[in-house]
Amino acid sequence: MSNSVPDDGLAGLEIAEQGRTSAVDRLVEQIRDMISERGLGVGDALPTERDLGEQFQSGRNTVREALQVLRAYGLVETRPKVGAVISGGHGEALRRLFAFHSGISPDSFRDLQGFRRILETGVGEHIILTASETDFDRLDAINRRILEAGSVEEAARCDYEFHAAIVELSGNRTTHATYNMLRSVIEEVMRLGKTERPVHAATFEAHAEIIRALRARDRIAYVYLMSRHLEFGLRFVDDAPAGQPQR
Repeated sequence: MSNSVPDDGLAGLEIAEQGRTSAVDRLVEQIRDMISERGLGVGDALPTERDLGEQFQSGRNTVREALQVLRAYGLVETRPKVGAVISGGHGEALRRLFAFHSGISPDSFRDLQGFRRILETGVGEHIILTASETDFDRLDAINRRILEAGSVEEAARCDYEFHAAIVELSGNRTTHATYNMLRSVIEEVMRLGKTERPVHAATFEAHAEIIRALRARDRIAYVYLMSRHLEFGLRFVDDAPAGQPQR
């Protein structure tokens, strides 16, 4: 803002801007909830701006700004004669952000796993304080699926679902939604080294150790085991020949 704005005017503008931002943020969350509740998928049309405004009691400018936020994340795109539709572009955009040529570079891998380490170890304390034995039984059930995986892709999907279930136990919708936005990138990383079934067994056992630490309400063991597990795949990235697919 300009330095020429009087102090009292500046304060008023800041309050107005904060209120505006929160209104847009609320509407973004409401639209995302609506997409989930209606089971909308890639290519499905959103209601018109007018209908969104009426449904959520929001002004036209707030609706437009909320849609701009969703477009920026690649969740929504505008098509001629159709309007706003659900886009699958966010996954590809994030994949390109972290990918290097045809594989994952060591630096990109470290960046992604560093983000995951902060997130997945950070939720541990909340899970230990609030999760039930039923929650841990569910983690066990999800983990067992990896032993039945018949392909690298299926194993990576099972691996992702286990970690996403842990993040979900944080009880924080924003945290869980952020993790899900990175799904295509995380699954690509999880495919590294999963070319042999013994690796599936090793992943299963690493997950099982993590669950045992949670059941024991041992935060230090959980953080150690999760950090070690997330660092495991780096060997496959570092060992891949330069310029070759690192799978």
